[in-house]
Amino acid sequence: MSGDGQGRSHWFDDEAGPVVRPYAMTRGRTTSAAQHRLDLIAVVVTEHDAGDPETDPTLSPEHVDIVGLCRDEPQSVAELAAELDLPIGVVRVLIGDLVHAELVHVSRPVPPAELPDESILRDVINGLRAL
Repeated sequence: MSGDGQGRSHWFDDEAGPVVRPYAMTRGRTTSAAQHRLDLIAVVVTEHDAGDPETDPTLSPEHVDIVGLCRDEPQSVAELAAELDLPIGVVRVLIGDLVHAELVHVSRPVPPAELPDESILRDVINGLRAL
């Protein structure tokens, strides 16, 4: 780096503050120990008995933010990524950490293969109408 401040401008924006690379938030990980396949529409809910995440020194500010957002109301993975302005891959790793720490749980959507066939639902509706 040169002494003219050019190196500083590469890593610092006066309006935005210091730049933190996404992999720094996950400590270079692309998956977590407890990470499952997290769909964008999977819903994250804070556990009822989850304590105050701010007192846990192993959690990053982003972990704490996720727990707080999901405590107010359940959030999808996509909503969390948008709210935190983080890449979806980073949010998935952070959620996996929180699942492993038992601070949140994830409700996954029902796979399309397990949904009832539309024709069966129409037959049920027609049968109910016939009553």
